[in-house]
Amino acid sequence: MNQEAQMYWDKYWKGQKTTKSVNAWKFGGDSEYLAQLVVDGIKTATCSGHIFYELKNEPLPTTENYGIVLDSEDKPMAIIKTTEVTLTPMNEVTEEFAVAEGDGTYQNWWKIHEEFFRDKLNAIGLEFSEDILLVCERFEVIDIKVG
Repeated sequence: MNQEAQMYWDKYWKGQKTTKSVNAWKFGGDSEYLAQLVVDGIKTATCSGHIFYELKNEPLPTTENYGIVLDSEDKPMAIIKTTEVTLTPMNEVTEEFAVAEGDGTYQNWWKIHEEFFRDKLNAIGLEFSEDILLVCERFEVIDIKVG
């Protein structure tokens, strides 16, 4: 976590001791636009490929996780808390979830995510399939950074 994100986190908790799990990160794709959708209350969900957690040997997110959403310049924009985590094949993601990701329509969500996952998988020598297992997260905004 960069210094600015850490300062934001510490300021939010106002010196209270916290053992909460937090990571600072930016969305893949157009991180600036997606972070703004979170701030605007439009984006309340996100997903990632389960395979990437396996390859990096990283634990899956839980409802105990907090995140500091960064913009394209790694500046904190908001604190979110994960409220739900499900493992869902991409071709079983619901229209409601796709809309909650902020992509407008299911068709737009599919197009964006197929291209994103196809590129990421091809970069590591793997092929995309429509039933790729996704880690689907819902979250709520806890705080929006002002100024």
